[in-house]
Amino acid sequence: MSNNGNSISVIRVRDILMVTIPADPNDSMIAALQESVLGAMDRHAARGLILDISLVDTLDSYFARLVSETAAMVALMGARMIVVGMRPMVAMTAVQMGLTLRNIETSLNVERALEKLESEADLRNLP
Repeated sequence: MSNNGNSISVIRVRDILMVTIPADPNDSMIAALQESVLGAMDRHAARGLILDISLVDTLDSYFARLVSETAAMVALMGARMIVVGMRPMVAMTAVQMGLTLRNIETSLNVERALEKLESEADLRNLP
């Protein structure tokens, strides 16, 4: 998918996929995220997915559920998903609404998420 502000782009960096969610994603865009990400995971044999939500201003229950489902699907494919860039107001709203991102790993930013994924790969390569 291209990233023209109205869609979601999946970018591959080595064996890690990165997706930035636009500022005001609609439900169909978020639903298309699953199909796009899972297809890219399969095509590129990715070991990780970084989902950047730093542009997102609001988090509703549908968005939270789809992110949680996508993380579970990515894990079933043998990879890790890390959500990055959650704004303070989004986090506060999510907690106040009782939304949970069950079993979702988070990181402050893309750089830290890459470090987590790289350190895991280094540990797997130890004798």
